[in-house]
Amino acid sequence: MNPRFLRFHLLGALFLCLCSTTGFAQTSLSSSIRGIVTDSASGQRLPGVGIRLEGLTAATASDALGAFRLGNLPAGTYTVRATALGYRSPATTVTLGAGATQTVTLRLSTVALSLREVTVSQPRDPNQSLATITQIDRVLRPLNSAQDLLPLVPGLFIAQHAGGGKAEQIFIRGFDVDHGTDFNVSVDGLPVNMVSHAHGQGYADFHFTIPETIEALKVYKGPYTARFGDFATAGSGEFITKTSLEQSQVKLEVGQFDTRRALVLLDVLPKDKHLFTQNSESAYLATEYYFSNSYFDAKQHFKRFNGLGKYTGLLSERTSLTVLGSHFTSNWDASGQVPERAIREGTISRFGSIDPSEGGSTNRTNASAILTTTLSHDAVLRQQAYFVNYNFNLYSNFTFFLDKPEDGDEIRQNEQRNIYGYTGSYERDTPLGGRTLHSVLGVGTRLDDLDLALRNTVNREVRDTIVSGHIYEQNFNAYLDETLPLTDHLTVNAALRVDYFRFNFREQRDPALSGKAGKGRVSPKLNLYYDLTPNVQFFARSGFGFHSNDARAVVLDPRANVLPRAIGYEVGSTFKPVPSLVVNTALWALHLQDELVYVGDGGFTESSGRTRRYGVDLALRYQLTRTLFVDADLNYNHGRLVEAHPDSNRIPLAPTFTSIGGLTLKQPSGLSASLRYRRINDRPANEFNSVRARGYFLLDAVVSYTRSRFQVGASIENLLNVEWNQAQFDTQSRLPTEPAEGFSELHFTPGTPFFLKGNVSVFF
Repeated sequence: MNPRFLRFHLLGALFLCLCSTTGFAQTSLSSSIRGIVTDSASGQRLPGVGIRLEGLTAATASDALGAFRLGNLPAGTYTVRATALGYRSPATTVTLGAGATQTVTLRLSTVALSLREVTVSQPRDPNQSLATITQIDRVLRPLNSAQDLLPLVPGLFIAQHAGGGKAEQIFIRGFDVDHGTDFNVSVDGLPVNMVSHAHGQGYADFHFTIPETIEALKVYKGPYTARFGDFATAGSGEFITKTSLEQSQVKLEVGQFDTRRALVLLDVLPKDKHLFTQNSESAYLATEYYFSNSYFDAKQHFKRFNGLGKYTGLLSERTSLTVLGSHFTSNWDASGQVPERAIREGTISRFGSIDPSEGGSTNRTNASAILTTTLSHDAVLRQQAYFVNYNFNLYSNFTFFLDKPEDGDEIRQNEQRNIYGYTGSYERDTPLGGRTLHSVLGVGTRLDDLDLALRNTVNREVRDTIVSGHIYEQNFNAYLDETLPLTDHLTVNAALRVDYFRFNFREQRDPALSGKAGKGRVSPKLNLYYDLTPNVQFFARSGFGFHSNDARAVVLDPRANVLPRAIGYEVGSTFKPVPSLVVNTALWALHLQDELVYVGDGGFTESSGRTRRYGVDLALRYQLTRTLFVDADLNYNHGRLVEAHPDSNRIPLAPTFTSIGGLTLKQPSGLSASLRYRRINDRPANEFNSVRARGYFLLDAVVSYTRSRFQVGASIENLLNVEWNQAQFDTQSRLPTEPAEGFSELHFTPGTPFFLKGNVSVFF
């Protein structure tokens, strides 16, 4: 598609954004139904629950406080139903007089998962077209560690290459995202990606999250959603922790390689107790300790501690407060990436290391407060303020003895960072010509204030400094998002986002490397959704975004294209061809003006020039019987460097085919079991395709038995004990006895061998 053609139509469609404050009310006397949706067990209000009237197309969803409104209704009798995966609500009959408003309370009780009850449209947030898929996965897919959370995003793969303590390498939609440059990740509104990080732009260390506390995931692929700006080129994932616990829990895990884990989830505010209000309140604490020596020849001494406290309370019928605090700390030794020739020649074993002094430590402390208020005229105001203190220290050696034949090429990357942030949104519905215009106005800012350095080291002792300085980087953003049903079946979503960045880097030793710069981006979006039936939806989406950049690179040439434009578009459908089968498919394309990578290991920026990607995503979720489920994600991606010669136009490490799936059994007796597979194919490791990263096929298995007071279980990673490579790179390196120029070949971190863990939990 011609980018100018796309830009013209995107901007032209944004006239909808001007309508948010000019809607007019119906002149005819109409009636309405108001209500709230709650969990029947906990009493907590439930946001995002679909609300429908039987036999009619009228639909909505509960807002952030669990409230909903169905307006513009003629007098008559209606049957109201709430639909949420894993919940059941009895039908409620409401009789409306002319101009009357009736109020109802819908209490939802949990039930066994049934795909027959799933509907595919999302009336409150149509851009969340993968909502049905991710809701099913959250119920079915087992979570053994924090590493299992990111792969809940359909089509996302991860790889680890530093002893388990470092952020994972991410692959999605034909991107080697590195540690997060092109995929935006957040937890309860707290940003995970780090701007201008010591190791790499967008570094997203997700290990501060306790998997048992995650309640929901929202996935937005592509640059089509106005709430996301920086890092959201390939998409975004929003993780949401639980607001309350069904019961307290103590869990112990023991596994091979000296692996141990202890978990405590403690409900500190039982249902009949209160802190600040007599309305619904909940509060809990979660702690996790993990230790493993891992499977490498050199023990990894990997330790991690997580602590989380969360309070959620309904201060009044119109106001809720959520307060969260957490702390995470981790340290480890690492074996790093090893060259194939060292194993081939018998210098080391497959699980050996060239420089055993690699490793690191990190910690993160989070504080967040969210105040949500329902205003008059059915508007919702949500405000969040947050603070993050983050520290990072990493020792790596990728080239061994190439640059320093005597002492070796080990480097240290470290930083100390504070993040201050605020986000606010104003959301309301406005009658507009017999329809309802849903408007969201959002504003936000994020300030990163950090000291960082890149230094040469020998056995973790600093020898000299390569780069050292102070970064002050702030983002201001605002967006207007409008959703309007043009007919009973066709909905248009148009939005406009504005981002402005202030970059400031002060190099402590070399003023020539210091500077200031400012840059802004305007990103329009246009998305169309056609609901043929409640079980068949088609969509066409398009949007502008931008590729993230590092402050150290920006200030050196502020006149350059420091925020390269991204243009994406896709068509697809979510549908149920049979009652127990949910299918999501999309044909997509994404163009980047320039693919910039700040190489934190060397202190410089690499430009790949223009890139083009396209692909097909297919996700299937099928309920074979009442207790047996099958799922599969299949993703084909094709990417090229546009300005390069055909012999050297491959995008290094960009996946071309990935697939994740499995078979899951969930018995009413409490027995659950799952057999999972992961598949990624061979792919180019450099632009010339002369070195290939090796693909793999793995099987994992999980089984558990749960009763009201206890649970026992076991898991096996790499059931077939396959030899496979996790992170892989084409790297120039030198071993002690080799020529000065060294050799360029595949370097890799070996993947987990057969790994058995057992666990036991007690509920109280």
